[in-house]
Amino acid sequence: MTKIAVHMTGGIAVYKAVEVVRGLQKQGHEVRVAMTQNAARFVGPATLAALTKHPVLIDQWAATLNGQVPHIELADWSELSLVVPATANLLAKMAAGLADDAVSATLLATSAPKIVVPAMNVHMWNNPATQRNIAQLRQDNVMVMDPATGMLAEGYAGKGRMPEPAAIVKQVQDYLTNGPLKGKTLVVTAGGTREALDPVRYLGNRSSGKMGIAIAKAAANAGARVELIVGSVSVALPHSDRITVTQALSTSAMAAAVSDKFQTADALIMAAAVADFRPAVLADQKIKKHGDGTLTLHLVPTEDILAKMGAQKRSDQVVIGFAAETNDLLHNADAKLQKKNADAIVANDVSEPGIGFGTDDNAVTILRPNQAPLRWSRQSKMMIAEKIVALTANLLKVGD
Repeated sequence: MTKIAVHMTGGIAVYKAVEVVRGLQKQGHEVRVAMTQNAARFVGPATLAALTKHPVLIDQWAATLNGQVPHIELADWSELSLVVPATANLLAKMAAGLADDAVSATLLATSAPKIVVPAMNVHMWNNPATQRNIAQLRQDNVMVMDPATGMLAEGYAGKGRMPEPAAIVKQVQDYLTNGPLKGKTLVVTAGGTREALDPVRYLGNRSSGKMGIAIAKAAANAGARVELIVGSVSVALPHSDRITVTQALSTSAMAAAVSDKFQTADALIMAAAVADFRPAVLADQKIKKHGDGTLTLHLVPTEDILAKMGAQKRSDQVVIGFAAETNDLLHNADAKLQKKNADAIVANDVSEPGIGFGTDDNAVTILRPNQAPLRWSRQSKMMIAEKIVALTANLLKVGD
């Protein structure tokens, strides 16, 4: 099941979009709807609200019960955005990055994959401006479904007619089931591990799990089956038929889970912040203050999961690690790349404000053996995740 936001714009074909919503629901997807004011002139929002059991987003300034910004809440909820019908005006807004209504603002804010279904008069479709906008959207990795040729609302035939609802639903299903990682299995780790000191306390870190969970979602959207192994996380876990979640709070538990899952997987993406040390002795009772109140801990190294998997990986498997650094980013990350026998290291400076642990954004540098560093500037973790998944597909030589 995929969370699909259907965005309806003000073309006469919008009445057929109601059938698209029903068709997606019959496929088991959860659907919510956003409409432009002009779309609401053709189809009443009450119809869509009744079908989806969710309020229809029309006014981006509408109040919500929990105080969230409506178009941002829908943007974050979406796992796929479908624009049907997509008018020439909406295509132009998307291509230019405009956000002056609820639909265009949500589409600009979401990191979910996008499919647009243009529907308009043949002359509008053939206009050079529209074709430039279509080319820009495709360059931006938006899937554009070609309009059909047939009788138009104006009473003559031409290209620009919206495809039939069943064809649109099939296009969505094909996209969701035939991604670049279809047939592949990825092991993804997320969150931080905890090393117990006593029954009450533990050594931990600030990892929220956002990056790893975003990678799991992106991999599932790309058609992969995902084995998500999570430590301590502070965000909601994904719910998808393609994602299996295993909890492993300690480094030893995560090592065991990764070792087990990776045997039959195609790739491992180690996004978890794994503890490097654990107490040499685990106290069986809560540690009390004694004497001057100071406490000396004797720490020993934990198992190096990434190095172990890098050493064991087969020639047809890919291992990608993360390097969260606070200084000498490229030097430390390159050393990790060599030492761990990884196919790539995703390096990020967690000392920079606004990126890294607990934030929604990240900025990373990709290091690969015998290749120049690849720098991805600050952007949402979901966008970074999609690029990491595309990198994984490339390393797996998908399509070769």
